[in-house]
Amino acid sequence: MDRIIKPSRLAALVLFIALLVVIYIVSLYKLQIVKGAEYYEQSQNSISTTSTVAAARGNILDRYGRVLVSNRVCNNLIIDSDELFEQDDPNAVILELVRSVRDSGGDVTDTLPITKEAPFEYIENMSELQRTRLDAYLKENKLPSTTTAVELMAAFRKNFGIDNNYTSEETRIIAGIRYEIKIRYVIATSDYVFAEDVSMDLVTKLLEQDFPGVEVTQSYIREYNTKYAAHVLGYIGMMNETEVKEYRNYGYPLNALVGKDGAEKAFESYLHGVDGKAIVTSTPGGTVISTQYETEPSPGNHVYLTIDEGLQAAAEQSLERFIKENNAQREIDNALYEANGQTDKILDMITGGAVVAVNVKTGEPLCIASAPTFDLSTMRENYMELNADENRPMFNRALQGAYAPGSTFKPCTAIAALDQLIVDPLTTIYCEGRYTKYEEAGYAPKCWVYPGRHGDMNTALAIENSCNYYFYVVSEQLGIAKMSNYAKRFGLGVKTGIELYEETGVMSTQEYKEEIQRALGVAEEDIEPWYIGDTIQAGIGQAYNQFTPLQLANYCAAIANNGKRYEASILKSVRSYDYSESVYQRKAVLADYVEVDQNYYDAVHLGMYNVVHRVAGNTKDVFAGYPVNVAAKTGTAQIGEGITNNAAFICYAPYEDPEIAVAVVIEKGYAGSNNAQVAKDVLDYYFSFKNSTVELETENYLLK
Repeated sequence: MDRIIKPSRLAALVLFIALLVVIYIVSLYKLQIVKGAEYYEQSQNSISTTSTVAAARGNILDRYGRVLVSNRVCNNLIIDSDELFEQDDPNAVILELVRSVRDSGGDVTDTLPITKEAPFEYIENMSELQRTRLDAYLKENKLPSTTTAVELMAAFRKNFGIDNNYTSEETRIIAGIRYEIKIRYVIATSDYVFAEDVSMDLVTKLLEQDFPGVEVTQSYIREYNTKYAAHVLGYIGMMNETEVKEYRNYGYPLNALVGKDGAEKAFESYLHGVDGKAIVTSTPGGTVISTQYETEPSPGNHVYLTIDEGLQAAAEQSLERFIKENNAQREIDNALYEANGQTDKILDMITGGAVVAVNVKTGEPLCIASAPTFDLSTMRENYMELNADENRPMFNRALQGAYAPGSTFKPCTAIAALDQLIVDPLTTIYCEGRYTKYEEAGYAPKCWVYPGRHGDMNTALAIENSCNYYFYVVSEQLGIAKMSNYAKRFGLGVKTGIELYEETGVMSTQEYKEEIQRALGVAEEDIEPWYIGDTIQAGIGQAYNQFTPLQLANYCAAIANNGKRYEASILKSVRSYDYSESVYQRKAVLADYVEVDQNYYDAVHLGMYNVVHRVAGNTKDVFAGYPVNVAAKTGTAQIGEGITNNAAFICYAPYEDPEIAVAVVIEKGYAGSNNAQVAKDVLDYYFSFKNSTVELETENYLLK
């Protein structure tokens, strides 16, 4: 019978175990006897610190996956205050470090609200955070709240030991940095990043010199891959006091960068990543021995907007070109008018404008353009200049500008009058050129064609010819209460649902007229009542009517869509950081449905179609021979005696099966028909791109 274990195999096993024991004993001997002292000393001298590992913020992309905003890894300098203040002259170290950063083309973080040069004064427009920090510093150092900038600089010299040999400018530099370090012990606002996004040349130089008190950390900086949509995308920045209170509830560290405006702010919860923690062990000389993660950083999600970057670019370029060319021509014309004594013909310069395009069937904004605009990549450096510009380039006219719609409001009045059976599509009203019903009372508003007259007008003809007389008649019978109700159902004077900050706008009502007078300090007994004339003017888009370009585009889309109005949202979808998972996918939300007899919409549509195809003038000329049928309405809004009228224009296309609605508003544009070219430029891009063979990202496509 064979043995289960052969002697040769047993001998081999014993030999193998003996070898392992010898290796173990030798290794242990080296570790504890030969190298024991060295390892002990190293363990005693090594330094373990817990550092924050920055999490990348999610990207912002357009509806087709084109990256608009992304991240770039950057090097930041932070100050080790313990090491800095161990130096013989920390102020000299600070001054040399600041000069090194500035010589390399960078700059340092200095929010001390005192001018950089003597005579020292507090800066104007001090931010809330700057004021909070300053008050805290004064209180901590038992200085009165009335302390002047000069007195505070003197206190800095004393408290920070700044030698009198330093010039006033050098003192201000040192004081600014010392203040930044000190204030973070006084009030816990955020960690101090001495210099952000410094060059590799500077990093190398500082490391080679073993510059005391300076550490290099890596972080991320926002990179803008487009020069368009600045008002939509927004920007990020350090939290202010209010934001600290809000975001600390969500676990944000005090030095977190958060969205301050636009999509960056609106979708902060999706974009923001969660920083990780790492234990870094290093030698006294700074050599990193090991890095061990306590928690891995969790990057933010990627946000897809409804905006089409190409359409946005076309809109902004067209707006800029239109304003530039028209203002140049006005300068020439105005000079001639002045020379010929025709001062009544002089036009004001255009100050700005906006264009919004929306998807008729979903309400998604495809472009939201405002002019003038600005460059997000240089906004921080140019902020003061941008803020002081009288044309307000940082003002989002598309969402925050409220403008009288002029005759673009007439389709709304027409639908309301038809639905209330005041007229039917074939009912004719004879335009006499002047509405004389209240002439004896001193009120006889004119149709724009006066001293001419339009004659018999039905609904379609009244819209086609923009006959004020027709709408005076139906508006009086309709009344302001019913008119206001239809306007709101079409989204005029109400929030659109967009995630960005927007003005509500105003639809004329008796209550609003009274409210305005009270706000102006008019005594209750002197408040002017609501007149029939107010109703008549509201019916043609005047009186107190003021709507945003987004509201006008949404309203136009609802008219084109036979009364179906969708909520506006610029959020199309959200995906995980590796693009592998869908986090959120938006569906269209019906905000209201103004359901009336289809014949009523048909009459309004026909009138708007004829504005483009039958009415002689700029609109017809612009769209002559256009391969897609367009329907439109122009509007010219009076904004004050001696001030050039604002111009509004709405359109949709294709007429047979509407896909896109566009609204254009030009401040001091003079006439709504002038805006047709801007709308055409937007439609040109939309239909040419739609028919192109460009390959774009599709749903569930994994970006590489």
